[in-house]
Amino acid sequence: MTGLLVFAQLHIRDEAHAASSCETRNGICPDWIWHNLDRYWHPLYQQVVLVLAAVAIGFAIAFALALLGHRHRALIAPITQVAAILYTLPSVAVFFLLLPVTGRGFGTALVALVVYTLLIIFRNIITGLDGVPEDARDAGRGMGLTQRQLLWRVELPLALPEIMAGLRIALTTTVGLASLAFLAGAGGLGDTIFSDRFFRSNVLVAGGLCVLLAAALDLLVLGAQRALTPWTRARAAR
Repeated sequence: MTGLLVFAQLHIRDEAHAASSCETRNGICPDWIWHNLDRYWHPLYQQVVLVLAAVAIGFAIAFALALLGHRHRALIAPITQVAAILYTLPSVAVFFLLLPVTGRGFGTALVALVVYTLLIIFRNIITGLDGVPEDARDAGRGMGLTQRQLLWRVELPLALPEIMAGLRIALTTTVGLASLAFLAGAGGLGDTIFSDRFFRSNVLVAGGLCVLLAAALDLLVLGAQRALTPWTRARAAR
C-alpha cells in the first residue's frame, strides 16, 4: 500500500512538473487548457450577446432602409455611400471616437458593431429584391395583390436566399470585430486573448472559440435558410 501511495505521489509530481515545464516553454499545454476552460465561458457569453444584439439591430435598420430604397430608388445611392463610408472607418478608431460620447462599456461597442453591419445587409437585401423575376411580380399583380402584399408575399420570399447570405456574412464579420470590443470596455474573447497574448495555449483556446462561434452562427443561419426556402432545394435537385 505504501509503495502504491508513493508511486501515485511521484506520478502526480511528474504531471505537475511536465505541465509547469510546458507553460514555461510557452507550448500548447493540454493540461493547462483543460483546467482553465472555465475562464473562457463568461467572455464567450459576452461576445455572443454582443454579436447577436449588434446584428439584430443592424438588420432591423438595414431592412427598413432597404425597403425605403426599394420603394424610392433615388435613395439607394446615398444610403449606400453613407453606409460604405461608415464601413471603411477603422474599427479601433471608431471605438475610441465613441468613448467620449457614449462612455466605456457595452453600449459603445454595440453602436460601433451595428455600423459595420449596415452596408453588408443593406446591399444584400437590395440585390435580393432586384433579382426577383418580373414574371413573378406580374403573376402577383394578376392575382390582385396590392403593392404591399406583393412585397411581403412575393418579393421578400424570393429574395430570402440573398438576404440570408448577407446575414451570414454580417454575423461572421461581427464575430471578428467583436474581439476588439474589449477596447471599449465591453469584454469578450478579445479581452482574454490580449490579457495573455504571449501564451500560446491561451491564444489557441480564445481564438479557437472565436472561430467556432463564427462557424456555429453561420451554420445556424444556413440551416434556417434551408428551412425557410424549400423551393431552392427542390430546384437544385432537378
